[in-house]
Amino acid sequence: MINVFQPTTGDEELAAVSEVFASNWLGHGPRTKEFEERFAAHLGVDPGHVLFINSATSGLFLATELLGIGPGDEVVMPSASFVAAGNAVASTGARLVFCDVDERTMNPTVAHIEQALTPDTTAVLILHYGGHPGDVAAIARLCRERGIRLIEDAACAVASKVDGVACGTFGDVAMWSFDAMKVLVTGDGGMLYVRDPELALRAKRLAYHGLEQSSGFSAARVSHRWWELNVKDFGRRIVGNDIAAAIGLVQLARLPEFVARRRAIGDLYGQLLADVDGVVLPPEPPEGQTSSHYFYWVQLEPEIRDQVAADLLEEGIYTTFRYPPLHKVPAYGSDHAELPGTEASSENTLLLPLHQGLDDEEVRKVAAVLRKSVEYRSASARSRRVR
Repeated sequence: MINVFQPTTGDEELAAVSEVFASNWLGHGPRTKEFEERFAAHLGVDPGHVLFINSATSGLFLATELLGIGPGDEVVMPSASFVAAGNAVASTGARLVFCDVDERTMNPTVAHIEQALTPDTTAVLILHYGGHPGDVAAIARLCRERGIRLIEDAACAVASKVDGVACGTFGDVAMWSFDAMKVLVTGDGGMLYVRDPELALRAKRLAYHGLEQSSGFSAARVSHRWWELNVKDFGRRIVGNDIAAAIGLVQLARLPEFVARRRAIGDLYGQLLADVDGVVLPPEPPEGQTSSHYFYWVQLEPEIRDQVAADLLEEGIYTTFRYPPLHKVPAYGSDHAELPGTEASSENTLLLPLHQGLDDEEVRKVAAVLRKSVEYRSASARSRRVR
């Protein structure tokens, strides 16, 4: 099976994990700190604002708590987003206000965000679809002007930038995902960024039971009764560990080669599919923007999209669609929203396999099967319409 997502790991990651085992310190420790420091350098921010956690989903829930989002508040977010973001907001009792996205880029424009704002808007939560930055710089300016908090779900954007500024650092809080399907993987895990220094300190407490100190061992050097508890907040345990961090350190060093390979695969798809009638290729990011190339998506006639996906699966090629519209989820109570860009893209978009482990022959196979299927299914659809 040619998978749509797949991690790239090997001997370097195994060696790093072996070193952790040999150290006999498996939990939140020195490698976690080093990973935070190196990822902060990758972002261009102070490491005191960065925290390695057990998942980006935990980061989304923590973000709503840090920003005090709750009943009476409204949070604007694109409907084309991951369910974890919707759950994080809905669980607070705040009202989700879904905005539309551009049908081609799958990202909201600043105009989409502005149209959804109300006097009760407390925060905006955006996703960088497929690693493309979108209008994040303009959206961040709008939020600052209106006194609204900005949360960046940068799960797809580990190497994405706008004019040299890392996605995830434009807003107030951001999180990156390192799960087994991402560009940089640690098995499970994520990184949290908090702009405000006081909120960053509170995030660290909330991520470890609300305790002022992260371990009794470290407190033993400064307190004669280091086992006593100093609870500042009612937190939980969502910190990362040294096993995952050791993998992350290796993966972070390999990240430039991963992104370069993914870019090359996207370019090859573009060359192979450029002349296929009925296949719309993804737009290139505008000048000054760089993508993490997490997704490669094509857009087809809605009446054949699902059939094409089935044809590809029959040939051992797994494709998918992300993300199903959240405003259609009954639990969120928002199915009355009219979001034409979101609804159109949810019916015509298909994600092709994209991961750095793909070789050129596999890419050529995907393109060839896609071409054949689209040509056949399009002809059949035309024939049915004529009859």
